[in-house]
Amino acid sequence: MEKTNNKLQRSFYKWHRILGLIALVPIMGWTLSGLSHPFMSNWFRPFIPQESYTLPTIAEMKPALSLTQVLDQNHINELRNFGLVRFKGQTYYQILQKDSVCNYYSATDGKLLPGADKSYAVYLARYFTQDSVSKIRSISLQTKFDAQYQPINRLLPVWKVSLDRPDGMDIYIETSQSRMGTFNNNTRKVMLGVFEQMHTWDFMADWFGDSFRLIFLNCVVGILFLSLISGVVIYGFFWKRFKEIAQKRKAKGTDYRRITHRYHRQLGLIMSFIMLLFFSSALFHLLVKLHNIQPAHTEYEQLINRSELKSDNLHLPIADTLATKQALVKMYDEDVYYQVTDYKKNIHYYSTVDGAESPYGDINFAEYLAYFYRHKPGDREEKINMKAEPVRQFTNEYGFINKRLPVVKVSYPGNDNWYVETSTGKLATHVAGIDRAEGLSFIFLHKFFWMTWAGKDIRDVVSILCALSILIVALLGFAAFIKTK
Repeated sequence: MEKTNNKLQRSFYKWHRILGLIALVPIMGWTLSGLSHPFMSNWFRPFIPQESYTLPTIAEMKPALSLTQVLDQNHINELRNFGLVRFKGQTYYQILQKDSVCNYYSATDGKLLPGADKSYAVYLARYFTQDSVSKIRSISLQTKFDAQYQPINRLLPVWKVSLDRPDGMDIYIETSQSRMGTFNNNTRKVMLGVFEQMHTWDFMADWFGDSFRLIFLNCVVGILFLSLISGVVIYGFFWKRFKEIAQKRKAKGTDYRRITHRYHRQLGLIMSFIMLLFFSSALFHLLVKLHNIQPAHTEYEQLINRSELKSDNLHLPIADTLATKQALVKMYDEDVYYQVTDYKKNIHYYSTVDGAESPYGDINFAEYLAYFYRHKPGDREEKINMKAEPVRQFTNEYGFINKRLPVVKVSYPGNDNWYVETSTGKLATHVAGIDRAEGLSFIFLHKFFWMTWAGKDIRDVVSILCALSILIVALLGFAAFIKTK
């Protein structure tokens, strides 16, 4: 029996060492990059004076010409959308043309302002930074995500405006909605690069594709999980053996020379539950991401003919002192509305035929968008119950990571929720059963949101100490392996 136990013990030790050695480099990369996250997102997060921009009301912008007058003057027969903006003391119609190029026309005389979208991006960047002095080092239109402007920022296309100043500030501007995507200084850029390469391993997606990256990471996290389990099993099954050895050593009065082994076992046992939280939530996160890999949703697009605009956008039944934003919406390929947002961010819909307000217009448009994103072309229309409700603040299900607000939540049977941003026609996110479980698992178990009650700083300190402890356990294990050899 003792021989069997000894053989079993050696077998467990062997596989624990093999699994630990395989996982050593990944665990070092993940813990070190994990340590950087609270600094990047909290303590070393760059300061910016303004994080949002409030559009002036229509009364403050004082457009002299209506949309239709500007379209007729410039012989524009089709457009995708429009807006009204004011900068440098002038008001302009921001018109998204049929070719998706955004041009600016004076609301006073209807003349085209060349390069205005870029100028408006610079204007907004200077507003957000409150910096009217620094030179513009570079400005470029960004249509895809990269290492410094990652998918977590959601908004595209954006203008990347780089200021020529010591902190190397970059501001990403979505001019169509007059808002900021994100901002980075030199320190944050370095941390983003470290996190991207050492934590999410995006370099692997660049080399072999995202599916391969996710499969590989799942395998590595699985190895970490097995290494943890084997370590706990060794301590649990053979703790009597460890106790006997300690008693014999104490009776003989000899010193214990395997210090690294003992500390590796003790700290590993203490941290085993925290490691279980990290590894299980990471594995669940990666499996769901792999499960959800599919072609990108076709973006909602609309094309509106000038002949469909029979009413005047400047004489709608809403006071100019309340309205801050105007746009166009086309539903079911036939009904066109002026979409007007007031200063409280309530959204109103007025017919472009007679100017009459459409009750529940935002809910109707949200349901139309949800149906568009939920179904593939050619799918038969199904009549099922759905519920739509506005969302004005982030929740556990619709978290800050989604960026867009306000949105409308359209719920289908089976807790199938589609969040759409009606002001842009974009799908903000889709949350089904497994996505909901994974999201809660990740924020509470991996990002330590279960400690939100203690405040963000304490939560971040605890997460850093846990990541550091896991790193020490791994290094002690490697040191023990070297000494054994």
